[in-house]
Amino acid sequence: MFTLFQRDDCQLCDQALAVLAQARVPALDSVFIDDDAALEARYGLRVPVLRDARGRELDWPFDVARVAAWTDGQP
Repeated sequence: MFTLFQRDDCQLCDQALAVLAQARVPALDSVFIDDDAALEARYGLRVPVLRDARGRELDWPFDVARVAAWTDGQP
């Protein structure tokens, strides 16, 4: 399971979603941080951020190759 933390009306978030689609990331859930103070404090300047089930996070910018390596457990 992967989670993308993002904002409403976020061009970078839209770009990240396109990259994740190209990378065929399975089971992707989107979480919008706009109305959550705790998420805003944690991710406010960092979105979009991809998190995996183990809690690892990949900050934007990323491309298909970086996502593929990261999802395979590589740094």
